[in-house]
Amino acid sequence: MKTIRNNKSKLIILFLIVILFTGCTKQLKDSTTKKPVPNPETGQSLTENILCKPTNETTIELYTKNGVDINSLPSCKSFGLISNLKEYDGLWSTIFVKPLAWLLLKIGSFVHSYGLSLIIVSLAIRLVAFPLTKKTAMQSELIKEAQPQLQKLEKKYEGKDDKESMMKKTQEMSAIYKKYNINPVTGCLFAIIQLPLFIAFLEAINRIPAIFEEKFLLWQLGTTPLVGLSQGVLPAICYVLLTIGVGVTTFFSLKLNSTSNPDNPQTEQMNKIMFFMILFMSVFMTSALNIYWIITNLFTVVQNILVKKSKDKRKKV
Repeated sequence: MKTIRNNKSKLIILFLIVILFTGCTKQLKDSTTKKPVPNPETGQSLTENILCKPTNETTIELYTKNGVDINSLPSCKSFGLISNLKEYDGLWSTIFVKPLAWLLLKIGSFVHSYGLSLIIVSLAIRLVAFPLTKKTAMQSELIKEAQPQLQKLEKKYEGKDDKESMMKKTQEMSAIYKKYNINPVTGCLFAIIQLPLFIAFLEAINRIPAIFEEKFLLWQLGTTPLVGLSQGVLPAICYVLLTIGVGVTTFFSLKLNSTSNPDNPQTEQMNKIMFFMILFMSVFMTSALNIYWIITNLFTVVQNILVKKSKDKRKKV
C-alpha cells in the first residue's frame, strides 16, 4: 500500500512540474509599480495572457495601459480552436487549456450563458470519464471489503523490515488483491485524472474574460467568496452559501469515496484534513471554479451511491 501511495505522489509531483514549465496563467502587473492589477469587475488580479478580448471598457484600458495588445486578440465569441493552437503557448496550454476554453466558449454562446456552459462541460467530461471513474469507485468498495485482512497483514509484519519478510508480505498482499479482484493502479486513476481537469478549469476560467465578467444566478463568476464578502450584506450571504455548498458536497464525496474502513481513525483524520483544506481553498477560488467543484462532487456522490447499490445487488444474487 505504501508503494502505491508513493507512486501516486510521484505522478502528481511530475504532473505539477510539467505544468510549471509549460505555460500557465500570468498575472497582469502595473507597468510602473509592478504590482498585480485588480479586476474592476471582480476585485481579483487580472490575468495577463488572456485568450480573447474583454468587453468591459475599464478592463480594456487597464490592459492597454500595461502593455497588452488587446487588438491582436479575437473576441471571445469568435475564439477558434485551430487558429489559436497555431500560436504555441506551451504544452499544457495547447493540450488542456485552449481546447477546454474553446469548448466552454462555444457551448456558452449556444446556450447564452457561460455559467451554464461551465456546468454542462463539467457534467459532459464526467460522463465521458464515467466508465473509468466507475471502476475506480468499485475499487474503493472492494478495498473496503478487503480492509480487515489488509490490516491483519500490516499487524502480522509490523516491525519486520528484513528482505524475506517484505517479500512474503508482498506475496500475501497480492493474494488478498486477487481474492477481492482489486487493481491498485485503477484506484489511483481518478485522482490522477481529477487534478489536471481541476487545474485546466482554473486556467481556462482565468484566461477567458467572457467567463470572469459574467454573472450567473447569484454569483459573479470571476469573484471569490473572500472578495464577495466585502460587496454588501446580500452578496456576502450568496458567497457564504456557495462556500457551504462546496463544504457539504465535499464532505459527502470524501465520505463515500473513502478507499478504506470509514471507522478507521487514520481515515477519519485524513478526511477531516482534506475537508478543511478544500473548504479553506474555496474561499480564495473564483465562483466559477467553486461551481465546477460542487457539480463534480455531486456527480461523484451519485456515482458512488449507484456503484454501492450495484455491488450490494451482486452480493444478493
